[in-house]
Amino acid sequence: MSKRIVWSGQDKDDISGIEQPIALQILRTLGRYVLTGEGATKLLKGVTPPMLRLRAQNHRVFFRDQGDYLEIDRVLDRKEAYR
Repeated sequence: MSKRIVWSGQDKDDISGIEQPIALQILRTLGRYVLTGEGATKLLKGVTPPMLRLRAQNHRVFFRDQGDYLEIDRVLDRKEAYR
């Protein structure tokens, strides 16, 4: 069974500000991760509670795995993601 995706306010704004073809590819990458667990993820160090980063094109999806759902925190261009 796949996990649900829960969006907050900020990440909805992030994804809506991205060009549609790129946003769709990001959503496909996120969907593949939810269904199969495949994707370029990394557990971020020094972040409490634990947060993961998923690479999607030139963007990064930051989220927390809450067991039965993923809580999306931000979707940022890689140039902006680590400032």
